[in-house]
Amino acid sequence: MRHNKKFNHLGRTASHRKAMLANMACSLIKHKRITTTVEKAKALRKYVEPLLTKSKTDTTHSRRLVFKDLQDKYVVTELFKEISAKIADRPGGYTRIIKTGHRLGDNASMCFIELVDYNENMLKEKVAKKPARTRRSKKSGAAAPAAETPATEAPAAVEEPKAEAAE
Repeated sequence: MRHNKKFNHLGRTASHRKAMLANMACSLIKHKRITTTVEKAKALRKYVEPLLTKSKTDTTHSRRLVFKDLQDKYVVTELFKEISAKIADRPGGYTRIIKTGHRLGDNASMCFIELVDYNENMLKEKVAKKPARTRRSKKSGAAAPAAETPATEAPAAVEEPKAEAAE
């Protein structure tokens, strides 16, 4: 039985997997977006998000902890100077995985993994996408006039029988 065996080994030895995830994390930090398989992207997300959280506090200790995993001083410098400033107010969820379909050669499911605060297209759409929501009635007419007409007709119909009853 495979109780509590959640770790995806990606078909690699531990040293190969560690080196691959470190290289992918360096590429993600350099280029802000990389294309890979969905399984590798999910493993990379678990690997790189704690590093991004550590980069929020710019101390010698946190730099050494991040350098221990990445082994590239230029990437560590960029992470602590540029990226940490952009993600300072974000409580988590620094990466986004966008599925792009299947690879032609082996039909592997492919995706983009990107840093959330660096996709200007998604940020522009989010800002421009704030229309006021309107409720639609179940009737086939316009929303606003259909809502007003029953309210005005109903009291008038109620008042007329009262006038006839008084006579």
